[in-house]
Amino acid sequence: MRGFFYVLAGVVVIGLAYWAYYQNFQTQQAIRKAEHLQREIASMRGSLAVLRAEWSYLNRPDRLRELSELNFDRLGLFPLRPEQFGRIDQVAFPVDPDLLDYTTPVEVIGTIPQEERP
Repeated sequence: MRGFFYVLAGVVVIGLAYWAYYQNFQTQQAIRKAEHLQREIASMRGSLAVLRAEWSYLNRPDRLRELSELNFDRLGLFPLRPEQFGRIDQVAFPVDPDLLDYTTPVEVIGTIPQEERP
């Protein structure tokens, strides 16, 4: 009987060693993947910084002014004047008759009747 327990203990130790090795391997893989993702994030942040710098460089007011002057005939751009702006009530919005159906009553649940309001 003692031999059986020795064999059983040996099998348990071998099983636990295998489990520990497998967990260690999985942990190392997860660490490598996380490091790879961190490097990729750092690379993308660097690329984003370069793109932002290029965007700022290309949107310089003096450069845009020169481009608009060079392409004035083709673009027909003029400086903005105050009389070019309008008010919202001057805009004619189209009315969709399907959206405005006042013939069907609408029941509102959970409101206080007008006579009971404070």
